Amino acid sequence: MSSRWWFPRWRWGLGLRAWAGVLAAVLVLVVFMVPMAVPVAQAGPVSWQELPPAAEGRQWWDRGSLRLDRQGHLSVLSRYQPAAEAGADRPPPGRLYVMELDCDQQLYRDVAINGLPQFGANWQVSGADALTSAVVKAACAAGADLLSAASLSHG
Repeated sequence: MSSRWWFPRWRWGLGLRAWAGVLAAVLVLVVFMVPMAVPVAQAGPVSWQELPPAAEGRQWWDRGSLRLDRQGHLSVLSRYQPAAEAGADRPPPGRLYVMELDCDQQLYRDVAINGLPQFGANWQVSGADALTSAVVKAACAAGADLLSAASLSHG
C-alpha cells in the first residue's frame, strides 16, 4: 500500500472544476445570505426648516434628525449656504453640520462637518452668530419633548 493512500485519485481537470463549482455555490450563498443578516440603518424623514436669511447666508435645520445623545444633549443636522459674493456667478459650496446642543445653556458644538467627525469639538456660545443662534433656539424648541422625556426618565 502506498503512503499516499489519502490522496484522491482524480484528474486535475475534473478536480479543479469540482472545486470551482463548490466555491461558486458558497459565494452565491454568501452574497444572498449576508445582506439578510446585516441590519440596515434606516434614515428618518428629512424635514428641512429654513431660518430667516442673514447677510452671511442662509441656514436650515432638519426636524427629522433631532436625537438625544447619551449625555442628554440634543443633536441636529443643519445646512449652511454662504451668501454669494458680489459679481460671483453662484454662491460658494454649502456645508452640512451635525450639531450637538446644550439647550439649557444655549451652547453648541459641531461634532461633524460635511460628514467628517470633529473629535474634541469645544462648546461655543450660540449668540455670537445670528444664524447659529436661530438654529439652537428653533431646534431646542422643537426638541423640548425629547428633552423633558429624558429628564423624567433620569430624574
